Amino acid sequence: MIRIKSLLKYKQVNLKKIFPYLIAVLLFILVSLIYFSPVLKGEKIFQRDIEQFRGMSKEIVDFRKDHNNQEPYWTTAAFGGMPSYQLSTYYTYDFVKKLDEVIRFLPRPADYLFLYFLGFFVLLSVLKFDWKLSIIGSLAFGFSTYFIIILGVGHNAKAHAIAYMPVVMAGVIWLFQKKYFKGFLLTSVALALEINTSHPQMTYYLLFSLLILGLVYLIETLKEKKSFRDFFKVVVVLMTAALLAIGTNATSLLATKEYADHSTRGKSDLTITVNGKVKETSSGLSKSYITEYSYGLLETFNLFIPRFTGGANTENLGENSYTYNFLKTKIDRGQARQFSKSVPTYWGSQPIVAAPAYIGAVFIFLFVLGIFLLRGPLKKWLIATTVFSILMSWGHNFDILTNFFIDYVPLYNKFRAVSSIQVLAEISIPLLGLLALKAFVYGDQSREVKFKALKSSFFLVGGAALFFVLFGRSLFSFEGLNDAYYNSILKGLGDAIVEDRKSIFYADSIRSFLLVLFSAGGLWLFLKHKLKVSYLFPLFGLLLLFDMVGTARRYVNTANFQAERKIENPFVKSAIDKEILKDRGHYRVANFSLNFMNDGSTSYFHKSIGGYHAAKLGRYQELVNFHLQKNNLQVLNMLHTKYFILPGKNGKRSLQVNPETNGNAWFVEEVAFVKNADEEILALTDFNSKKTAVINRNEFSDFAKKELNFTKDTLATIQLTHYQANEISYVASNKESQLAVFSEIFYKDGWNAYIDGVLTPHIRANYVLRALPVSKGTHEIVFKFEPKIIKKGQTIVLGSLGIFILSLFGRIVYLKKQRK
Repeated sequence: MIRIKSLLKYKQVNLKKIFPYLIAVLLFILVSLIYFSPVLKGEKIFQRDIEQFRGMSKEIVDFRKDHNNQEPYWTTAAFGGMPSYQLSTYYTYDFVKKLDEVIRFLPRPADYLFLYFLGFFVLLSVLKFDWKLSIIGSLAFGFSTYFIIILGVGHNAKAHAIAYMPVVMAGVIWLFQKKYFKGFLLTSVALALEINTSHPQMTYYLLFSLLILGLVYLIETLKEKKSFRDFFKVVVVLMTAALLAIGTNATSLLATKEYADHSTRGKSDLTITVNGKVKETSSGLSKSYITEYSYGLLETFNLFIPRFTGGANTENLGENSYTYNFLKTKIDRGQARQFSKSVPTYWGSQPIVAAPAYIGAVFIFLFVLGIFLLRGPLKKWLIATTVFSILMSWGHNFDILTNFFIDYVPLYNKFRAVSSIQVLAEISIPLLGLLALKAFVYGDQSREVKFKALKSSFFLVGGAALFFVLFGRSLFSFEGLNDAYYNSILKGLGDAIVEDRKSIFYADSIRSFLLVLFSAGGLWLFLKHKLKVSYLFPLFGLLLLFDMVGTARRYVNTANFQAERKIENPFVKSAIDKEILKDRGHYRVANFSLNFMNDGSTSYFHKSIGGYHAAKLGRYQELVNFHLQKNNLQVLNMLHTKYFILPGKNGKRSLQVNPETNGNAWFVEEVAFVKNADEEILALTDFNSKKTAVINRNEFSDFAKKELNFTKDTLATIQLTHYQANEISYVASNKESQLAVFSEIFYKDGWNAYIDGVLTPHIRANYVLRALPVSKGTHEIVFKFEPKIIKKGQTIVLGSLGIFILSLFGRIVYLKKQRK
């Protein structure tokens, strides 16, 4: 009887411990579904990047359906052909992805919002926050404007990676708190999930924050003259967890690394530009491309006042705007109303801005309060991370620091859009702010210390907001980069737009000031014992959610959703598409009616010479720059570009058939040897692609050393017999030895050539294509995509999983022995 009572008591205690977490999870689910309520009706959010992704991945999806869920690992639908590693690939033994799918069980994009909440809640729980404050803080964190807008535009992988960042941080903090096994377990699992999101840029930025954390603890160890034993123990456990996390994602990581070397992120062999000038030498992207999206110094105030520099590129200001009232006297009211729905409000320096990276006036105020109130390594880490991320986000606006990182810090030159490093501040500012709120309520500092910190924070943050309210409209010009264009369309239009910019700046400045005022007022009342904790936390919950949700809904809301049918099938066959598809052969299409190098729609129906991807094959991008953008017909012919979709008058497109295309494969009459990549790409400027193959002598020296006696055989034929993404077959019939060139992209790390079943080395011709010597006779030629890196990765994944499971088993055995 006593045993039953004790068991019931034990279960009751456990339920009490679990109950707050169940409440949190259920609330996060509910809020996620309410905010994205159209998902309950089966609707899906329209995301332009995902729309383009659907076009790019259609061939791969169809391949899986036709081949019992096998992976092709290659697509022929875009850029003439490329690996699918960074496009759409499911790897065998990817148990981490299966775990992620269990966690993200809600319909998209509610699943990512839920993950934002959950990830930050884990971090706050590790830092021993009251569960109610953890829920409030997590909800406010998840509604950060930047986090919501990236869901609106389709940066799903980025959102995915950001959501797991706080969980990784939580695991590392546990390690520094000497909770080694729990820290190891959480860090290894969280980091494995983080890496599995396949957004290396966000994971790379996370590494900077963790390095800063480690440096802070190292300095603390040195200052307090503690033993290095504990610090190095953390480092060893952390490295072990990281290796296991990397190991469990080995297949995707190895494939990505292999592809990166061949992509625009890798080193180019060219030493000249399109204009013939000496090219900037780099092992990664060019500095101008890396820093194209650099946050402006003044624009940084967007973190505090949402539309400080106008918000998004265009915003709906409605009929109460200066722009509408100006236009209605000049043009038709319907046209005026339409224009007022997309007023160019942004006046910063970035090319495209979907929304301001607003962190929140309340969070900023609490962050500054934390600077004055808190002590210890966490404060130093979060302040340092915030300052670092903001300075780095300035890019070309802070050249000294940015150029140093591009030139000397490994991998930094592999990523563009440096402004996105502000995600670190998106985490560190709310976290320090919540730590400040927790310390203000529960900390052991005196009332005098708290009051002084509160006063300093209010005067600094509230004073800044009030300053902009009073003087901001006369302090800045509010002029955008394209204002001259609007004035050229209609005199006075640019001036009306500027007045609207001033108006929204003023409104948001007042909004931020009032939020700071109410926040400071609530804390002041708490200090005066006129407001209890039971009311203070709900007050901050209301302020934070009003602040964050109110701003986020300006940019992503129910209007962004469409019927599932439209999202799943985003492109409708045009008359031109139908006409092209009557041709049952295998050929390529050049859609010049669109920016073909930034278009995934053509790949939905055809094999395109263009596409939509941030990391194209480097050589193909160079071919585009030197030749395709100049409409070099010989290069188009060698890519077997049979159909041209051309722009026409009044938006009507036209179709042109190219009768000169080389076909799927052909025998050439001669080889033009060159010494380097510069000569190789320039040789394509004026050559006959049907007769001549351009080959780099230094790269393919074995082929160049052979005696090339290719006697012209006018009756020789080579015909395509089978075509699928990862395997292509031909039959060649020739009475003399010949060199065959194929209209397929050369990629040495995976594609193998077989002649009559015998593996035969093939070479690269014409800068990007495959070529193969064929002896006389009738032969079957088969190209198969057989990347060795996949099998290698799978072996490492299984080994890493085995080690992880053994470590858990060992811990269980150890605990059992300890109990005995």
